[in-house]
Amino acid sequence: MSARPGIDVPDHRGRTGLDRAGRDLDRNPDVVVRDVELTSRGWHVLRRTTFDYRRRDGRRVTQQRETYDRGNGAVVLPYDTERGCVLLTRQFRYPAYVNEHPDGMLVEAAAGLLDGDDPVAAVRREAAEELGVTLGVLTHVFDAYMSPGSVTERLHFYAAPYTSAHRTGSGGGLEEEGEDIEVLDVPFADALTMVRDGRIVDGKTVMLLQWAALEGPFAPEAGTG
Repeated sequence: MSARPGIDVPDHRGRTGLDRAGRDLDRNPDVVVRDVELTSRGWHVLRRTTFDYRRRDGRRVTQQRETYDRGNGAVVLPYDTERGCVLLTRQFRYPAYVNEHPDGMLVEAAAGLLDGDDPVAAVRREAAEELGVTLGVLTHVFDAYMSPGSVTERLHFYAAPYTSAHRTGSGGGLEEEGEDIEVLDVPFADALTMVRDGRIVDGKTVMLLQWAALEGPFAPEAGTG
């Protein structure tokens, strides 16, 4: 058998064993993984997994699911309660553009993949690269699976205070990674309006803004809303 990149020998990202994910799972006795097929190994990985599943009525059925593995990520909402603002980004997202978004320019909280870092280090890295901000104390808000029907990614959510003193760079992302990011200093009330009128449609950003309004720095009991 010839060597298979990403399986027997390293692929273009130095990965091997990409077909092994899930084969040893035993945490749920109602699920038995039978086979894992690597169907695509681009920058991220697409797998087709065959498994036996015991239904609630006791019957066992065999199912197949495709999973898109892009790794886990982290996202942060920097906020300035004195000025009543949050720091967001705007960038082009082709998947949204091809699925009926008017121009593909999405307003989002700064985020990125962990790429081997722990979530705190990753979110500090992304804040520096995308926003030009060196963050201080971080609050861990929650973790969430953003599209569990097909995407394996678990996203770690954070918030952090910021002032003009935290602006240590220009932001904008990394050009070598194809990023062209606009930094937006948005009044929090305007950000909520943008959620209501559809100018903010990114899920992770909506979740952080609603948290900030209900439980976070702009909640009524916080004395800022």
